[in-house]
Amino acid sequence: MHTEEAENGNGPSCACKKTERPDELKRSLSSRLARIEGQVRGVRRMIEEDAYCDDVMAQIAAARGALAKASIVVLEHHMKHCLIDRVRAGDDGIVDELIDSISRNL
Repeated sequence: MHTEEAENGNGPSCACKKTERPDELKRSLSSRLARIEGQVRGVRRMIEEDAYCDDVMAQIAAARGALAKASIVVLEHHMKHCLIDRVRAGDDGIVDELIDSISRNL
């Protein structure tokens, strides 16, 4: 769930945001990111070994796709937990934050 430190005892503050994720989600994302790291190391190795450009670009596209999927997993958790919790608490500003976040990631 999404937690924030209170500012002057008057409710949530945007100064310190943190999202607590379930252990299973953390393991899943960590595993996914480890595979992505391996893909990126492979691309570096391909460059060092003068691999054919089209093959390098295919591997870069695969790594980008994997990162995009990881982003979707984080976004899904954010929407199902952080967004809903804050809207229920009366904080509609989270919707604008989400729109900005999605805009940066498109």
